[in-house]
Amino acid sequence: MNKIAIVRCEHFNAAHRLHNKNWSDQKNKDVFGKCNNPNYHGHNYDLEVKVIGDCDPETGYVIDTKILSDLIKKYVLDRYDHKNLNLDTQEFKDVNPTAENIAISIYNLLKPKLASDLELKIKLYETPRNFVEYPY
Repeated sequence: MNKIAIVRCEHFNAAHRLHNKNWSDQKNKDVFGKCNNPNYHGHNYDLEVKVIGDCDPETGYVIDTKILSDLIKKYVLDRYDHKNLNLDTQEFKDVNPTAENIAISIYNLLKPKLASDLELKIKLYETPRNFVEYPY
């Protein structure tokens, strides 16, 4: 069969601060600029979750969009939406919550919930002009 992709788009808002605790305040400011604001800053993230696989001959689905939507809500949106990623999430206690690291985390949260024969790709927009894709 030919593989096909289904994409579910979602949105969440979250605050974060980019900061490396092993660096001086000046180096953090130089590298991360406004994103190093000690009082944090927020983004309106747009998320695309792409699942790739063969269509089930009985349903015609790669994955039921309701199931995919429920997985994203439970494992991503409930965890990150309207949260301070540095303070409210375990995965970013010691990991800088860059768009890259957030996308990897979302992948790691969702991939184990999918059938093993399905591929997963994450596209995360931090702004309309800046986004990351994982895996690339």
